[in-house]
Amino acid sequence: MIKNIIFDWSGVIKDCVLDYLTISNKIFKHFGAKEISLKELREEYCQPFMLYYNKYLPDITFEQQADVYRKAISEIPEVKQYKGISDLIKEFKNQGKNLVVISSDNPETLLQEMKSFGLDGVFNEVIFRAYDKEETTRRVIEDNNFKLDETIFIGDSNHEIEVGKKVGIKTGAVTWGFCTKERLEALEPDFLINSLEELRDIVLMS
Repeated sequence: MIKNIIFDWSGVIKDCVLDYLTISNKIFKHFGAKEISLKELREEYCQPFMLYYNKYLPDITFEQQADVYRKAISEIPEVKQYKGISDLIKEFKNQGKNLVVISSDNPETLLQEMKSFGLDGVFNEVIFRAYDKEETTRRVIEDNNFKLDETIFIGDSNHEIEVGKKVGIKTGAVTWGFCTKERLEALEPDFLINSLEELRDIVLMS
């Protein structure tokens, strides 16, 4: 039985792939690289996110990327969530599930998004700026006494699947986020999740 759910935020709860394409291309343009398509983004995106940027810009640093990223994200006009995801998360909460967010996003954006999505107070813990999520995931599991076989990491990129496998918990890869279904399937998550209905069944019936 799944009792503990660790969520990535962007690409799982926050609908932002097109926004991220805009941000990526602003970063590429700023540093003199050519723009990419949505198809290329979903085929090439990976985490930790500097692995992605350094494919195109081998010499830029984390700090240089962060400076341009902050300006670019401030120009995104509207924050969106995947339709129905907040209601499903609240259903998990009402069913007694322990819910955690581990995200590389910054608190100044994520907290406001969480509020606008109606998810204030729903999560047991929210962790920001988790660039490499392995250490943070281990700490969350230890601090909360989560049993490994009762815990799942829900993500949309290679990183959540790889981290989940390393720490010994279940992994669920959603196909509506940053990476293509084919890339996620090749990573062999425990669950390949194509819809909210599938996610609900996995959490409540596994």
